[in-house]
Amino acid sequence: MADVVARQVSVRDLKTHLSEWLARAQAGEVVEVTSHRKPIARLTGIKQADSTSTNPLQKAIDAGVISWNGQKPVLPSPVKLNDGGPLMSDIVIEDRG
Repeated sequence: MADVVARQVSVRDLKTHLSEWLARAQAGEVVEVTSHRKPIARLTGIKQADSTSTNPLQKAIDAGVISWNGQKPVLPSPVKLNDGGPLMSDIVIEDRG
């Protein structure tokens, strides 16, 4: 492990951006944690024991078809389905009437 060049991060920055640093370690990057500019710990990812996942999303990630940076997804705005006609709720209320 001594030949591996580690990326250094302070304890403060690690606490502030924990998810990001854990994602980096999981992706294979070695992260060295420092306190007062002295190394105190090393984060490394754990290889998955079972590479034959039945989860289709995990299979796509493993195959490199899709990727995930660990952040919440940014979704597009919802599609407006009402084209100006009556709302379904209004139709139901009128039908019960």
